[in-house]
Order: sequence, then C-alpha cells, then structure tokens
Amino acid sequence: MVSKARGKDRLWSHTREPLKQALLKKILGSEELSQEACMAFIAVLKYMGDYPSKRTRSVNELTDQIFEGALKAEPLKDEVYVQILKQLTDNHIRYSEERGWELLWLCTGLFPPSNILLPHVQHFLQSRKHSPLALDCLQRLQKALRNGSRKYPPHLVEVEAIQHKTTQIFHKVYFPDDTDEAFEVESSTKAKDFCQNIAARLLLKSSEGFSLFVKIADKVISVPENDFFFDFVRHLTDWIKKARPVKDGIVPSLTYQVFFMKKLWTTTVPGKDPMADSIFHYYQELPKYLRGYHKCTREEVLQLGALIYRVKFEEDKSYFPSIPKLLRELVPQDLIRQISPDDWKRSIVAYFNKHAGKSKEEAKLAFLKLIFKWPTFGSAFFEVKQTTEPNFPEILLIAINKYGVSLIDPRTKDILTTHPFTKISNWSSGNTYFHITIGNLVRGSKLLCETSLGYKMDDLLTSYISQMLTAMSKQRGSRSGK
Repeated sequence: MVSKARGKDRLWSHTREPLKQALLKKILGSEELSQEACMAFIAVLKYMGDYPSKRTRSVNELTDQIFEGALKAEPLKDEVYVQILKQLTDNHIRYSEERGWELLWLCTGLFPPSNILLPHVQHFLQSRKHSPLALDCLQRLQKALRNGSRKYPPHLVEVEAIQHKTTQIFHKVYFPDDTDEAFEVESSTKAKDFCQNIAARLLLKSSEGFSLFVKIADKVISVPENDFFFDFVRHLTDWIKKARPVKDGIVPSLTYQVFFMKKLWTTTVPGKDPMADSIFHYYQELPKYLRGYHKCTREEVLQLGALIYRVKFEEDKSYFPSIPKLLRELVPQDLIRQISPDDWKRSIVAYFNKHAGKSKEEAKLAFLKLIFKWPTFGSAFFEVKQTTEPNFPEILLIAINKYGVSLIDPRTKDILTTHPFTKISNWSSGNTYFHITIGNLVRGSKLLCETSLGYKMDDLLTSYISQMLTAMSKQRGSRSGK
C-alpha cells in the first residue's frame, strides 16, 4: 500500500522536506496524481509552518491547495490523510503539531478515508486521546462516514473557527419577523438537517415547505435541501468572486446572510401552525399585499388595514392621528390615492373599533385567513416584460404558487390565465430571461420573459414540480401497497 521510497521510520514521521513522490502506491501509477500529491504536501508543510511561505492572500488559500485535488480525485483522499498523519507522527514542534491537528480536524469534516485506511486513522486518533482535538476528529469521522463526502474545500468560516481553537461554529439565521437566532452548524450539516433544527427550536409543527436562503451581493438564493450547508455557501462565494474583478490583488470580501423562510405554500393553511403564522406567514405575505399584487375589494382593504394597525400597535389608539402618514404601511400602494388620507383614517378606525380586544396574534391570523381566500395567496410575484403573447400586456405580473404559474395584468390585477404544473413541459433561465413551454412540443406555446430574476423563477418552478412529482409517486405507492 505504501511505496518503499526511503527508510520506513523516516517515511512515516514528521519532516520539513517536500516529497519527491506520493506516499501511497496506488497513486504512483499516475504521474498527474503523483504530482498533485507532492503539491498538496508542500501546502501541508506551509500550513504547519514547516516550509517557507509568502503571506497568503486569504485564510483558505493553503487549505484549498491541500484538499481541492482530493475532492476531485478519489485516490488522493487517502493520500492527504496519510500525509497529515505522517506530519503528526514524532512531531516535536508545538506550533507545527497544533496546525497539523487543525488540518486533520478539517479533513475529517470533508471526507472519510477508504475502508482499507479507516482502521489506521481510527487507531491513530484513539491512541492520541490526550490531544484536545482527537475525540472531536473521531466524531467528525463517524459523521463523514454516515453523510458522505463534501464537494468543496473547507469554507472560510470553518478554517477560521479551528484556527481560533473553536470546534463549534454558530451561525446567525434571520427570520421574516426581524428576529434572528444563532444555530450550531457542523461541517457535515446538510440544509435539510439545518431546517429541521430551526423548526424544532422555533416550535414549528413541521419544516415542510421551508427553506434556507443565502443573501449574497444582490442575490437571494435558496439552498437545496440535500446540499452540505458549507459546500453551498462555498460554491456560491466562489461563483460570485469569479464574476467580480480582483482590485489591486485584494479579493473582494463577500459577506452573506442566512435567512429561513417559507418557500413552498402547497399545504399552508392559516391556523394550522400558529408559530409559523406568527413568525413567517404574516410577515412574508404583508409586503406582497402592500406592493399591490393582489386583486381585492375596498371592504377587504379596510379590514386588512385595521388588522395591520392592530399588529403594529395592538390596542394603542394614540397613533390614530398618524394613520394618514402611515398609509404606505397599511394600504396597497396603488390604492392609496383612491380616497383622501382622512377618509382612509376614518374607515380604518371604524373597522378597528369593531374588533376591540383582539390580540396581536389574533390579528395576524385574521389577516392571513382573509387573504387565504384569494387565488394569489402564498405566491411569489415577478414583474416581467414579455414579447410572445400579443393578447397580453407587455409588462406582466407572474405569480408562482400552489396552483401553477399565473399571468396577471399588473394594472387590473386580473388573472389572465393559470398554467398548472402538469401542463408545463419545459423551462430555462439566464441572467436576463426566463422561458417557459406550455403543453407538448407539437401543440405547445412558449412564453419568453425578460427579467433579472430568472434564477428565482427557475428554482421555484423546479421545487414546486419536484414536490408534486414526489406526492404523485407516494400516492401511487400507497395505492399499489393496498
């Protein structure tokens, strides 16, 4: 398994010399892999302070050089493990040894060794229980065996954490009601586990339909549930960095925020999950209502205005005189000019007085129950420019919701047509467009839209359709099981 390049003892102990060839026999047959192994080892030496190195441009520059090759080529995974274990054997330089343990900690969070090497790695860790990271590495190894290998090298957050001697990484997550909480995220945490942890902490009945979103630069992107959380963020930051030029040799810092929100509203019924209504559904639906995306009657607008006031100020009537100034927060923006500010105030106050004693939470639920009756409840809305349908306005409002894709006249708010998911055969998106095909290729029709939010429409459509297909296959399964 191991090449006999030099004396066995020297081969298996700490060195400050670069390797002339890979440590494992299985790699020696490939010159390319062998060369990559030697380059990775130089990065290991540099990271551990055993080899002269220029100041790195970023915290994860060396860890990228160590792990990138192994994540692309399976045989290099064992090679990297063996290189790190070698550098931790008979290492009497304290700084170097500490840095070596950091690398082993990162490695056990990325991928497990092969079945042949696994017992050796486990034995190494068990025989060094005195080391502060040994137990944690063993646990990380178990999780890597259970969850499989990551796709990308460690995220900056992981590297910084272990360099600061913290093995627990806490991540702030923001919610639509303007609150946030910190959650522990591990190297092996997948988005689905993260969602379930959040749902449990917030006492939600279920995490179904919820998703994590990462806000970075000017984009908000949903994290696929089976992705490792740090893989996704790493991939995203790399992708955005490529699109942004490096100025004066300085890599732009890419800070990101993590949001947790309801994404798919298929099974959402107000009143069924009070915590979800209170923290998510109300605060996610309110801005869409105020932007004027729904078709509603004056009566409904007055009722809703009184309920929004109650959520804001509860029973406090001292803000009544300020209602004319607060109209943008109480009434859909396109309706504000329909009557005078004083008329709005009088009518909203009259509706407010009808519901004396209603609590803030009851007002949120009443708001949701009213808008739940509308076919556009729980929609994601997109303003687009279309050129393919002469009978429709050029500027269209597209709503994607549990019923499918609705095309709405932005002026009248009338739903012009709704394409159910079962009739949608194809879609594609780019930086400036979103295309969708309805029906089959022979008798189908195409809708071409200009929009900068094509990536969001594409993702939402994909998620709703895959949810529908999963539900259909479950139904078939339960029928055949009877």
